[in-house]
Amino acid sequence: MANELEGRTVAILATDGVEQVELTQPREELQAAGARVDLVSLSTGSIQAMNGDIDKADTFDVDHAVGDVSAEGYDALVLPGGTMNPDTLRTDAAAVAFVQAFFRAGKPVGAICHGPWTLIEADVVRGRTLTSFPSIRTDLRNAGATVVDEQVVCDEGLVTSRNPDDLDAFCAKLIEEFEEGKHPVLREGATA
Repeated sequence: MANELEGRTVAILATDGVEQVELTQPREELQAAGARVDLVSLSTGSIQAMNGDIDKADTFDVDHAVGDVSAEGYDALVLPGGTMNPDTLRTDAAAVAFVQAFFRAGKPVGAICHGPWTLIEADVVRGRTLTSFPSIRTDLRNAGATVVDEQVVCDEGLVTSRNPDDLDAFCAKLIEEFEEGKHPVLREGATA
């Protein structure tokens, strides 16, 4: 990686239960591409990552509470998965508003595995094509998305992947889209 993202700031929004590799690999690759990456969560302190939703992994220090930052301070957003992580985030009004603000501004967003659950709650998937972990695909369809089973899907700055096996392709596409920058604002019929 070169310095494609030099001068760019990326938020990773996550909380307890995040799938560790879906947090660490994107963070490391974005940093290697020159981006400053902040871990944003529901509160300050640390969050507990998991391996496979079952085994406790490492804890990670939070840089900022989501209520203390805004999308204006970031160039892009990453939503890692793990089942508990997005299920908790989608019930938090500040987290949902944070996600919506990226879409209103046309800033690129990446979501992997169960990460799109938060996108559903933010009502930003209508009319878009995405992929995800198989168990949430019906939820995506019900929210108005077209769902495909592909390693990585990009729809006007929204990058999605299915699971940790797709991380190499996911991270490469994140860097490409984050370097490209802003994309068209929400489509007709979608809200945020």
